[in-house]
Amino acid sequence: MTIKDLARLSGYSVGTVSRALNGLPNVSEQARSAILALAQERGYQLNTNAKYLKQIHSSGIVAVVTGTSNELFAQMIERIQQTLPTDRYPLTVDYVDENEDPVERALHLSREKKPAGLLFLGGDRRMYAKSFGEITLPSVVLTTDASRLGFDNLSSVTTDDVEAAECAMEYLLESGHRRIGVIAGDLSCSGPSRLRYEGCLLALERCGLTLPDECCATARYAFQDGYDAALRLLEQPGLTAIFAMSDVMAIGAMRALHDRGLRIPEDISVIGFDGLELGEFYTPKLTTIRQQASLLVDRGVALLLGTLERGAVARHETVPFTLAVRESTSHPPRKDGTNS
Repeated sequence: MTIKDLARLSGYSVGTVSRALNGLPNVSEQARSAILALAQERGYQLNTNAKYLKQIHSSGIVAVVTGTSNELFAQMIERIQQTLPTDRYPLTVDYVDENEDPVERALHLSREKKPAGLLFLGGDRRMYAKSFGEITLPSVVLTTDASRLGFDNLSSVTTDDVEAAECAMEYLLESGHRRIGVIAGDLSCSGPSRLRYEGCLLALERCGLTLPDECCATARYAFQDGYDAALRLLEQPGLTAIFAMSDVMAIGAMRALHDRGLRIPEDISVIGFDGLELGEFYTPKLTTIRQQASLLVDRGVALLLGTLERGAVARHETVPFTLAVRESTSHPPRKDGTNS
């Protein structure tokens, strides 16, 4: 007899059964009574060696951050520290490489730290689908949509990445650009990079255009990688604009363009994604999709506290974005060297 057997027989999810057996919150008294009665009837013995079942949880919160160079996440962690009542919920922050599995790291940290809840910043949705079922703690993921995963202890707060990328590309297209290079993240993952790529394709398709493979350079979310990706894109003739899927990529790309003697936006326009404060102080100021980082955090923390303190059910929210038009974009240059 296993937890999965009890879940099947009781009609409750594996997570609910596990929380009921271990006296954890976010389980109704009706469900807890039914599950415990069924466990006794079936002679179920709690496996004290199983993940999480032998742990006494503390009041701490563990935040697992995907990516070590993501400036947006650094800004969001600072906001979490300001928003989370750390006198009641001490915060531990841990980082994984953007290609690593944040859920596996959270499993390890939960055994070690015994937190009351988890916050995730980013990560491939497939990784959550694969192994989040082993986690019974109340959890919230920021910037990755978990609404279709069906875990009753995992909430999410995101920006609509498809719509936001569409907005960025539509702005360039409406400005007259037709040969646009894209600096993307890992397109093999099921996360923001893939969704933003899909948004790019939708905008181009409406104009009867496509995105040739050679006009899309994949990179990590870091300044140097954006720099290197821009150099690869410049090997393609006729580019008049670059859309980078993060501001750090965009700023790296702008430095590469400068080093090649190109003027921004007179020779080539650049648009980023995130709305980092740094972009407002770069020269020229970066046009970007501005995510509402503070609102993402505030809603995520509120959802986590709601689950921890009131037993609230998992929720999934989408936070609006804005297009911040600044100095790094303009109409494409005409053949005579002037802007149209």
